[in-house]
Amino acid sequence: MSLDPQIDALLEQLAEGGGPAPESQTVGESRALASSLATLAGDPEPVGSVYDTVAAAEGVEIPVRVYTPASASGSGRLPVTVFFHGGGWVLGDLDSQDHIARIMANRSGTIVVSADYRLAPEHRFPAAIEDAYAALTWVAANADSFGGDGKNIAVFGESAGGNLAAALAQEAQRRGGPRIALQVLAYPAVDRFDDSPSMYENMAGPLLTRAWLEWFWGLYLTTPDEGADPRVSPARADDLAGLPPAVVTAEHDPLRDQGDRYAQRLADAGVPVEHLPVRGATHAFFSFTGSVQLSRDVLNQLGDTVAAAFND
Repeated sequence: MSLDPQIDALLEQLAEGGGPAPESQTVGESRALASSLATLAGDPEPVGSVYDTVAAAEGVEIPVRVYTPASASGSGRLPVTVFFHGGGWVLGDLDSQDHIARIMANRSGTIVVSADYRLAPEHRFPAAIEDAYAALTWVAANADSFGGDGKNIAVFGESAGGNLAAALAQEAQRRGGPRIALQVLAYPAVDRFDDSPSMYENMAGPLLTRAWLEWFWGLYLTTPDEGADPRVSPARADDLAGLPPAVVTAEHDPLRDQGDRYAQRLADAGVPVEHLPVRGATHAFFSFTGSVQLSRDVLNQLGDTVAAAFND
């Protein structure tokens, strides 16, 4: 299937700016580029409240941003969605995908806690997953302080954040909690050693190229052997039974096939899976809510999925 027409038009517009290949840029240049692309999200959606604080747990302090949905009545505690932004474990912050957190809060009716985990190469693996687990334990212990229910938690991540959400679901199970009710994985990286057809079909993009993906992996990991660690490659875990329900994959994405396979492995292990392969979409298409209706529609669908998980 061809690209969604609105995505295609946006990519043509971005290509007019030219510039060097992303993998040839410095980390600082790449971070500046990622920050500039935040404008593609459109105007921020109003929420009930939003504030920044620090999650102190597991010996670390993680900046977090807490979003209360516009529909919050103030009575009763709301489920919490812990959100991890994308950016290849190298790029991104609380601002880069602020729009995703806002849409998810309003659509799902949950309080969203966005975690600003440590980035590579300054902080390589396992810093990011350690921060993710610390954020989860902080939410479970402190949800009452912001009107949340620490016993009803979903995790949500896109791209590298999807990797962290998937790894976190396994890590929480290995450590005996906190309990995660739902994992929402948007075009996640789940297998460092993936060499499937989509890695070749989409080697040159659009957006995420295989060369750029390798650049990210090289900055995130210290040694190649770390790629086999299930905290890096959740799809390589021996046992997936008992994990929380999950996977959104994009058609025109090098990571498509590994996401598809992970969804199948989860299903084979008896995990309830709602797999949503999005036709016409590219990697990172959630960043395009300002001009792409497909991006907003799929995000809304995920918000509905989260809402349903806590209303059953």
